[in-house]
Amino acid sequence: MTAIVTTTTTTLATRIRDRARTTPDRVAMREKDLGVWQEVTWAGYWDTVQTVAHAMLALGVDVGERVAIHSENRREWLYCDIGAVAIRATTVGLYPTNPPAEVGYLLSHSGAKVLIAEDQEQLDKALEVLDQCPALERIVYLEPRGIGHSGSSNEYDNPKLLSFEDLLEIGRQHRAAQPHAVEERMAGATTDDIVTLIYTSGTTGPPKGAMLSATNVEFAIQTLVHGGGFTSPPPGPDDLVLSYLPLCHVAERIFTVWFNAAAGVQVNFAESIATVQANLREVQPTVLFGVPRIWEKVLATVKIKLASASRFKRFNAQLWLGVAERIGDKLASTGGRHTATTRALYALGWLLYFRALRERIGMRRVRYAASGAAPIAPEVLKFFMGIGVPMHEVYGMTENAAIATANRPGRVKLGTVGEPHPGIELMIDTVFDDPAQPGAGEILTRHPGVFVGYFRDPDATARTMSDGWLRTGDIGEWVEGTHVRITDRAKDILITAGGKNIAPSEIENALKASPFVKEAIVIGDRRPYLTALIGIELDTVGDWAQRNGVAYTTYRDLSTKPEVLELVKSVVDGVNTRLANVEQVKKFRMLPKELDHEDGELTATQKVKRSAIVKLFGDLVEEMYRR
Repeated sequence: MTAIVTTTTTTLATRIRDRARTTPDRVAMREKDLGVWQEVTWAGYWDTVQTVAHAMLALGVDVGERVAIHSENRREWLYCDIGAVAIRATTVGLYPTNPPAEVGYLLSHSGAKVLIAEDQEQLDKALEVLDQCPALERIVYLEPRGIGHSGSSNEYDNPKLLSFEDLLEIGRQHRAAQPHAVEERMAGATTDDIVTLIYTSGTTGPPKGAMLSATNVEFAIQTLVHGGGFTSPPPGPDDLVLSYLPLCHVAERIFTVWFNAAAGVQVNFAESIATVQANLREVQPTVLFGVPRIWEKVLATVKIKLASASRFKRFNAQLWLGVAERIGDKLASTGGRHTATTRALYALGWLLYFRALRERIGMRRVRYAASGAAPIAPEVLKFFMGIGVPMHEVYGMTENAAIATANRPGRVKLGTVGEPHPGIELMIDTVFDDPAQPGAGEILTRHPGVFVGYFRDPDATARTMSDGWLRTGDIGEWVEGTHVRITDRAKDILITAGGKNIAPSEIENALKASPFVKEAIVIGDRRPYLTALIGIELDTVGDWAQRNGVAYTTYRDLSTKPEVLELVKSVVDGVNTRLANVEQVKKFRMLPKELDHEDGELTATQKVKRSAIVKLFGDLVEEMYRR
């Protein structure tokens, strides 16, 4: 019989425990195993969390010590995350794409005591840098395939290694011997406990570990879940989400872990990032979050399918996508509210095209969709709004537990990131002396969700915090006194040789709105005019090349084809017509390869490292400025 130990601090662990008591047989999460969806009930979820927590106690994990997780999204990620919270330890997430050097830095800097590694690939990275991580005592691997079969040297004969099944057995034994140990540790939880260390993407230097406390997490939950800060009505047990973005990112942690624990939302784990579109079709989630790259990819895929369809299907699609464009334009002008005309058009379109299209892209049941973590072109948002997917751009960052602004249902303003959430302070600290941007300045936020500080980096914390205000590093301005429009990151603002301040992201997003452009990096700091490095979207440009009889072998080969250069030039020219002369891209060059995290060109969150790109492709940049 389990003793009920009184806890006074609400945590993610207490929320899971309470759901297991009140709705034990309801499905908490699902994951595919050998092609079949396997269900985990709330009772099963909490039972496994307790066993993992007992195992961590047995391994000597103390209050405040770090447990790192290096894995794709899966059940075990949540078991270990909530298990760590239950014993008042701190979770540190690593991106699956982190190369060995970054793994070594993150494990060493965080001082992780235990690492949960998904498989042989992630285990090998950890073993390669093990000598850099003196605090690391145990490495638990989830998938045993390939481990222990590497030949005579067998690097896997390391006493620090432990399989997940062995971890569970240790937990079961500890639980039998000390059945109340986890609940007793939970009872001592305080609002100041550090729940997680979330490392920033590190576009300009080494990643910094943002410390989020129980207070920070609870404020985010109160704002986004109970307060309906995103969805209306707020999320609940009948909602479904697809978990596919890295769980070490604060946005996915909200939609997968926090929505699940606080609102009972059912989590469905994607098989991999490559199967997201197929999994969307299977799950048909009701709440869907994506970074701009996801929405752009879905739109590009729709256009590819349309181009290769039969004549009749193409005619029908073009007809109804034209109607969707009209609907989207109208919704953009009404804040997302339907008029009698758009409602009638959509009802007819639903019967003849929109329902089938939304079914194919996995968004038939979506009642709330959001884009965040990076800027997105309004044209992309408008497409989804037009076909009936309620799209909202939102804004936040790790350091404020993702609580800043959101476009709310019925009050959407395209081109903005929405209104400040109720109960927070947000101000714009004017720093520019540019007459073209009279109201622009750095966005500052202050509320109980603002982080504790950067782990082991008081100087960086001091630079970021001032009298409780978080300096976001984002430049923004008020729109009609209610909504916030983000211009760019302060560090990315270009100042031309003529002294003009230019936000490159707006130009880049306009270029990336084309299905043919995947990457666009605008250059022009202290230069006489703007130029751009452009990377093609291989799928869509490859499909276009096939249909137009352009033969190619590789990405690099395709990028250099005269026909492709003309195609990209038409995109650049089209964007230039909407820009002031000083903002126009005068010259461009094609990136010879797809940008990659492991090559140091992208962060783990797929953000471009501008300084690295300019350095790596410096010859192309200088070529554009030669007289």
